[in-house]
Order: sequence, then C-alpha cells, then structure tokens
Amino acid sequence: MKKIKLSLFVKVIIAIALGAALGIVFKGVFVSTDEGLGYGLSMFLVRFFKTFNVLFAQLLKFIVPLLVLGLVTPAITNLGRGVGKMLLTVVGMAYCSTVLAGLFAFGCSSAFFPNILSEGAIAPDKVNAMAFEPYIDLQIKPLCDILTALCLSFMIGLGCIYVKGRTLRDWFDEFGEVVKLTIERAIIPLMPLYIFTMMCEMSAAGKFSAVMGVGIKVISTGVVLSILFLVVQYIVAGVIARRNPFKCLWNMLPAYLTGFSICSSSAVIPVTTECTLKNGVREDIANFTIPLCSNVHMCGSVIKLATTAVAVAYMMGSPISLSLFINFVLMLAVATVASPGVMSGVLMASVGFLESILGFSPEMTALLMAIYLALDGYGPACNVTGDGAISLIIDRLFPEKKL
Repeated sequence: MKKIKLSLFVKVIIAIALGAALGIVFKGVFVSTDEGLGYGLSMFLVRFFKTFNVLFAQLLKFIVPLLVLGLVTPAITNLGRGVGKMLLTVVGMAYCSTVLAGLFAFGCSSAFFPNILSEGAIAPDKVNAMAFEPYIDLQIKPLCDILTALCLSFMIGLGCIYVKGRTLRDWFDEFGEVVKLTIERAIIPLMPLYIFTMMCEMSAAGKFSAVMGVGIKVISTGVVLSILFLVVQYIVAGVIARRNPFKCLWNMLPAYLTGFSICSSSAVIPVTTECTLKNGVREDIANFTIPLCSNVHMCGSVIKLATTAVAVAYMMGSPISLSLFINFVLMLAVATVASPGVMSGVLMASVGFLESILGFSPEMTALLMAIYLALDGYGPACNVTGDGAISLIIDRLFPEKKL
C-alpha cells in the first residue's frame, strides 16, 4: 500500500483536535480531589509538553533572523541582475500593494472584531486558569535581531550587485539553501506538534473554551477581506489598463484555485502566467512580472496575518494601535521577500516582528500560528491572483518594452 501523506492543513487540524481533547481529559483529572497516579502522570505530560513548547519557541526566535539573512540577501542579488525601470516599478507596486493590503485588513478587522469577539476573553488576568512550568527553560539567543538581519541583508545584497562578485553571492545562495532546508525539514514538520502542545496546555489550563469558535470567525473574515481587496485591485488595474476588471478577475480563477489548493505562490507561476496571457498581457511582460511578483508580492498572506494578529491581540486584551501596526507592516512587507521559497514563509518571517514590534508573547504567537495554518491556502491564492493585476498595469505603462 502507498504511504498516506497528510497535508500540513490536515496535520494542523488533527493537532488542534487531539490537543484540545487530551487537555480536557487532563483538566478533569486536575479538578478532581484525587491526586494519585493519574494526577501525577497528567501533570508530568502537561509539563513535558510545555517544555517542548518553550524550546520550540526559542528555536523559532533563533531561526528567523537567519531566514531573513539567508533568503533576503540572495533575493536582492537576483533582483539586481538587470535592474531597470520596469523592475523598480514592479517591486514598488508590489510593496505598496502588500502594505495597503495589511492596512486594509487591519482597519476592517479592528472595526469588525469587537462585534463578534470578546476583548480580553483569554487575557491572563481574566481567565481563571492553571499555570504550568516547563522542566527545562533554555534561552537560545539569536545571532542578531530581526532588524539587524534585514539591514545586513540589504547591505550585502546591494554590495554584491555593485562589486559584481561571485564568491559572497554563491556563499549566501548556499547558506539560504541550508536555512530553507532547516525550515522545510525541521521547523514545518514540528509545527503541528508545537500547536498540539500549545492547545493541550491551553485546554488543560481552562482557556480553550474561551477561544473555541474564534478560528472559524477569523478565517472567514480573512477570506472575505482578501476577495474584497482583489476586487479593488482589479478595478484599479482595469481602469489603468482599460480592460473589464471583472472579466480579468474571472480569467484568473484557475490561478486562484490552484494557489488555494497547493498553498504556494512560486509553484503556481505557470498557471498564473497562462491566466495573465488570457487577459491580453503580452508574453514578454507576463514572463517577467509573474515570476518577479511571486517573490515580492504577498498581499494575501499579509491580509491573513494581519487579520489573525488583530484577533489574537484583541482576545488577549492587548489591542494593536495603528501606529504600531504601520511600523509592523512596513517592515514585514520588506521581510516577505524571503518568504516564497519556504512553506508558510510569511508566517516565519513575521515571528520576529510580532514579538519585537507588536509585543506578542510566545503564547500569542503560538495561537496565531494555529489559526493561520488552519486554512493556509487563501493567502497564496490572493497573492497569485493579485500578480495578474500588477501585470495588467505594467503592460499598459510599458507598451513597447521588450525583454
């Protein structure tokens, strides 16, 4: 028989369900008056899971600056080969689209979530919950903070373009592959277990009932917001390119569905290119803009992240201010250059900013991951569909450009 391979989505759903169910069992043991063998075994398991949770959170903090340094640097050097007016225009449009998508999601979520969520429902001072301590609490310090890694990436990437050297460029290409391999072979496979331990502890502590049902509300909100943002994108692109925006958006449906199913912007490039050609974009323009946008245009993933972050912060009793979020999304839109080559790369790239800028605790980050990964496809689906809108605009702005 062929080995059954579960997708990350299925693994996350199973992790959430098993963690919640086991935590409920543990909670029933803890509230009983009997502190015998069952109580001791349950406490040991919860603290063991807590230990894994803490260590994995430290590993995430350690790997994120390396991810930025190892993947943003090669991306910059690759973009620099043949830098021109069109490249700068595409990158600038992609960056603005990503930032505007985050601000759009933040504004809508901040206005809507108070109507369906309870502020501070899972805040420590409002939840009568047990607290568990890990057996080991190691502090794995990152080599540098996220902003240092980002600045260093730009310095080295632009420097490699200027000096036209191969040695340093090749070194960072290989270093990026090592970081990518670590993410794909270690971080991503262990993430469902991380979510399982977090949900188990939350359920055993008596917090799970407060967050039950939040995930579906947040995910539904994110899907609606991403579709609305696509409609706005194509209306703007249609006006500029003098095309029917809704017909163009309909032609991109295969790319949207493919991105939704395989959860990757880069892997959908052939389908996105084919759909873009159906919209009348010249082949040379499509072949240039689509692969480039798959690396720099992350509007859907940022909408998804922003929506989830606002919900988690609100439920924790720490609403995010507009000034903090602007700082967050401006930095994140740059860091997402590192994300397309890695599964859930935007999520990985955001961890450092969530904690350093928005002040997220490891528990808040873990909860955000659980909701974010529960339906991973609509972010990449929005990304690739939005790439087609940028291609329409570029096709109009550069009518005689041949690549």
